[in-house]
Formats: sequence, structure tokens, C-alpha cells
Amino acid sequence: MTARRPGPTVRTKVTELRPDGEQLREDRLATEEPLEIRMTWPGSAPRRIWVTMRTPGHDFELAAGYAVHEGLLGPDLLRGVAYCTDEDLTPRQEYNVVTVTLGGPPWHDPGQRHGGFGAGAACGVCGKDSIEEVLSLPRSQPWGGAVPSDDVVRELPERLRRAQTVFARTGGVHAAGLFDADGVPLVVREDIGRHNAVDKTSGARLLAGRAPAAACLVVSGRAGFELVQKAVAVGHGCLVAVGAPSSLAVDLARDAGLGLYGFTSERRVVRYA
Repeated sequence: MTARRPGPTVRTKVTELRPDGEQLREDRLATEEPLEIRMTWPGSAPRRIWVTMRTPGHDFELAAGYAVHEGLLGPDLLRGVAYCTDEDLTPRQEYNVVTVTLGGPPWHDPGQRHGGFGAGAACGVCGKDSIEEVLSLPRSQPWGGAVPSDDVVRELPERLRRAQTVFARTGGVHAAGLFDADGVPLVVREDIGRHNAVDKTSGARLLAGRAPAAACLVVSGRAGFELVQKAVAVGHGCLVAVGAPSSLAVDLARDAGLGLYGFTSERRVVRYA
């Protein structure tokens, strides 16, 4: 059986129930598939570091972004990402297992905190063993460049929305985008998991040979702790969310010097940090 690479959407038959009767039609769903991320470096066999549910597409970016957000590597250590080619993989696994290759050992042992854990699509810091471990996650140097003005910040969710092609077809995915201080999009990614979308943006920058930090990270939903942590880990200037932040997200943003905005629309925005 030849494996078929999954796409970001799938077709399905549905029954739409209206006041004037039923209508049979075709609909599109956002694809949800597991992705197993493995890591290897000289002298070490590939080892599983994470399993997450994601929307297929930009899988290598997701793996690279996840690794940098977890403090496992920096740009100089990453050598490449590829689909696993083990002969014992089933056809379903062939495009759902990727291996991150490093030029040397990771900055800390993945097995101490990450090995064997799994995650749902909504999970960002699942699997951590203690509150202390969550609060001691990696941090980069604070952003030292320009950040968007308040007027630009209010426009960013709509600019992100215009790039959400999978959402336009399914209504079932989150989005994250990196923007410069003038509000120009640098990279936009979508995924059924909000944290995956953020991982993909940093991974895209890494695999393009650029530093992952940007003036602004924009997300289509709320600003939970795990998204602020990822922004802090790579040194973004600010995080702009369409929804509300959580209390711990605000605490971390203030402590780390990250600008944090919520309830952002063209009419208003609330700054929390």
C-alpha cells in the first residue's frame, strides 16, 4: 500500500438542517493527524521527543519551531528536518513521523522533560512535571527593535485573517503570524492547534536561515500562557491576540518585557503588558 501524504483539508458529506428542510451537501473539514517528532545528533539514535495532533502542512517547520521553543536548540545547532524512512513504519505513519537532526547534543536532554509525552491539539505545555518546570521554561533576550504602533496593532487581526486560506474553507483552524513593526506580514501559518501554528511560524524562520524573533506575533484566538512562553522563548517584541489573555500569561509577559494585547479589533485593543 502506497502512503498518501495528508493535506490540510478533507471532503465529507453532511446534512444541513434548515427551517425549510434538509439539504445534503459536501463540506470541508480541517485535517487532524498525529505528528511524532524525533530528534537525533551524532552518537545518538533517533528518539521520540513529542507527539502532537496537528493539521498536516509545514510539518518540518512545526518540528523545528517546537524544538526551539522548548529550548532544545538554536539556529546554529539545527542541521535539518525530514520525514522518517524507517522500514517498519506503516503507510499511515509515513508522513506523520519527522526527525530533527542536530549537529551536536541538544541544549538539554529531551528525555528529562519531554520523552514519551503526548499532546492534544489544544495542548501547549502539557506533560510538564511541575509548576516550577513550567515557570523555568527558556527565555531569549528581550526584543530591542521597533514594535507596531497602537494604530497598526488594531489592524493586525484583519491582516492575519486575509491570509487564513484554510480557515476560509473550513472555519476550523487557528492562525499565527509574524509581522514587522509596520504591520507587514513575514510569515502566516494555520493549524488545528494554536500552539502548533505558533511553532510553525518560528520554524519557518529557522529553516529559512533567519532568526525566529520578530516585532510582533499575532494569534487568532486567546493569549494563553503557552503562547506567551513561546513568544518569550524566541524574543518577539509583542503578542497581539484577538481574544483574552490568562492571568499567568499577563504575569509572564510583564516579567519578561513582552508587549501583550488582547481583545484586538479595528475599533479597540486592550494592552496588558
